[in-house]
Amino acid sequence: MAGVGPGGYAAEFVPPPECPVFEPSWEEFTDPLSFIGRIRPLAEKTGICKIRPPKEYALSGWNLNNMPVLEQSVLAHINVDISGMKVPWLYVGMCFSSFCWHIEDHWSYSINYLHWGEPKTWYGVPSHAAEQLEEVMRELAPELFESQPDLLHQLVTIMNPNVLMEHGVPVYRTNQCAGEFVVTFPRAYHSGFNQGYNFAEAVNFCTADWLPIGRQCVNHYRRLRRHCVFSHEELIFKMAADPECLDVGLAAMVCKELTLMTEEETRLRESVVQMGVLMSEEEVFELVPDDERQCSACRTTCFLSALTCSCNPERLVCLYHPTDLCPCPMQKKCLRYRYPLEDLPSLLYGVKVRAQSYDTWVSRVTEALSANFNHKKDLIELRVMLEDAEDRKYPENDLFRKLRDAVKEAETCASVAQLLLSKKQKHRQSPDSGRTRTKLTVEELKAFVQQLFSLPCVISQARQVKNLLDDVEEFHERAQEAMMDETPDSSKLQMLIDMGSSLYVELPELPRLKQELQQARWLDEVRLTLSDPQQVTLDVMKKLIDSGVGLAPHHAVEKAMAELQELLTVSERWEEKAKVCLQARPRHSVASLESIVNEAKNIPAFLPNVLSLKEALQKAREWTAKVEAIQSGSNYAYLEQLESLSAKGRPIPVRLEALPQVESQVAAARAWRERTGRTFLKKNSSHTLLQVLSPRTDIGVYGSGKNRRKKVKEL
Repeated sequence: MAGVGPGGYAAEFVPPPECPVFEPSWEEFTDPLSFIGRIRPLAEKTGICKIRPPKEYALSGWNLNNMPVLEQSVLAHINVDISGMKVPWLYVGMCFSSFCWHIEDHWSYSINYLHWGEPKTWYGVPSHAAEQLEEVMRELAPELFESQPDLLHQLVTIMNPNVLMEHGVPVYRTNQCAGEFVVTFPRAYHSGFNQGYNFAEAVNFCTADWLPIGRQCVNHYRRLRRHCVFSHEELIFKMAADPECLDVGLAAMVCKELTLMTEEETRLRESVVQMGVLMSEEEVFELVPDDERQCSACRTTCFLSALTCSCNPERLVCLYHPTDLCPCPMQKKCLRYRYPLEDLPSLLYGVKVRAQSYDTWVSRVTEALSANFNHKKDLIELRVMLEDAEDRKYPENDLFRKLRDAVKEAETCASVAQLLLSKKQKHRQSPDSGRTRTKLTVEELKAFVQQLFSLPCVISQARQVKNLLDDVEEFHERAQEAMMDETPDSSKLQMLIDMGSSLYVELPELPRLKQELQQARWLDEVRLTLSDPQQVTLDVMKKLIDSGVGLAPHHAVEKAMAELQELLTVSERWEEKAKVCLQARPRHSVASLESIVNEAKNIPAFLPNVLSLKEALQKAREWTAKVEAIQSGSNYAYLEQLESLSAKGRPIPVRLEALPQVESQVAAARAWRERTGRTFLKKNSSHTLLQVLSPRTDIGVYGSGKNRRKKVKEL
């Protein structure tokens, strides 16, 4: 490849060594009208293109293989390789070989690079004079345009530039030398010729400003019934489907185009519905080959919508020509659409957001970094702004760098704050683990909070650290109030201790609170014990007194100790008195014991001896009642009853007035039974004394049946 030599002149061309460029048979190139550019697919497949450029040239954006698919190029969003537009063509020129007046497909930009050889002469007409040139040519050759309205698109029209200039068409001329680029703008007619043997390469590209021009080109093609190389609508909607991959400037133009297309499509669909079209069906047009979705009236490649009829399903028209489909009634025709109308605003919204993203980003960052204290953004938002700028490759200006520095500073403070809060959390879970660690003082914590709130943004940990400081101050106030209470409150003290233990800060009030908590818990235990007299035993009172002795001095504790000691003394005295009564010989009377029990009722303690004495009195009353019931009855008591009463009354530790009488009766009855048995019972007799003493019916008058019958008759 030749370049530009010293002095701006083209370096001498040195032909490459012989290589099997046409190694495939010439029979494979059967089309004599094919451009040399069509050899490329076969050449790549067979590997005959063995010469590779250096890496810096292969990857350069100025390499015409790369230019159509650069990030800011619209054609990069077309997946297929369009020969001549996305795939460069090669042109071998000879002396006076020419190219006719034409404009590029879809009115796109073109770029031509002359690799080597003689200069190429160009004639160009500005875009604004394109219609003027077309009008002049129609005037000068009307018969050609009548039969071929798209004559200028066939690259067969040659006209003297001087003639055009005579009719007021501005024409410009330039000579392209080896190593130079020539760029043609959208709808800029151009033609030219070669001054000798040369070799050039050309390709098309489309930038963001081409989008409205491309839409106008499609409308122009529709009027001329010229087919499209690609679907302009499909290209726009494909870019809109993935707005984040668009350059900011390109997204802005796509947004404008999409807005116009949405409005136009809405109008067209409403018009065909008003004409009577009732049926509709969704159609993924991009899956249909381009030649099968061309409008039969204007040859435009349909994408957003088309109209079909059951009489000829393969035939379709765009919505600009609904009446050109067939003579069938509109009710039989079907509207095929790519997207429902309600889906179009969502696509538009995504592109609009992307288009406005940079301006919005600048406004947001400026506002965030200059906000006052009450309107500061948090660190997450600034980090998102920074990542957004990096991902979208926004220009790295002063604002960009200022944002990056702010995020870095805030992240440093956030990490320090997080370390502090994590220590606080660990200390809350295991307070004893922090005894050997150095904690922050209140003054150090205040200084750190002030530093956090002076940052250009708000970090999430700042509020937590501030809350920590607020908790410390609140703890101090509440601790002072609690330590001034006359009677320590265990629940309040425990809550304060838990609160203070969870704070990773030096708190001088904690030891005093723990001391008062011990006192409060002892007082709670005393109150709880005394609330249930059944639990107030002598041992319990002694244990409470012993545990209270080890507490720090406090007037409430001392008062409770005095009350406990007094209750213990009284309880021991009454217990001893009851014990003496239970063991007394002779036993005390019921009246005297009842007096003792009644007096002991007012003692709020569990007194086992007094209870035993009370139970003994109850048993004595029950025993006396049974004796009185037997004695006052109409029948004599059985010996067994008296023996049972005697046995039960004897262990009762109360003097029973009737017990001697019962025991005397039992002794008399036993003596009578013994004398009678000796008198009437034989030795080793199997009969009981009762059987022996009872009358017998089988002896004497009781044994005569005759007399019994006589007696029965008498009755």
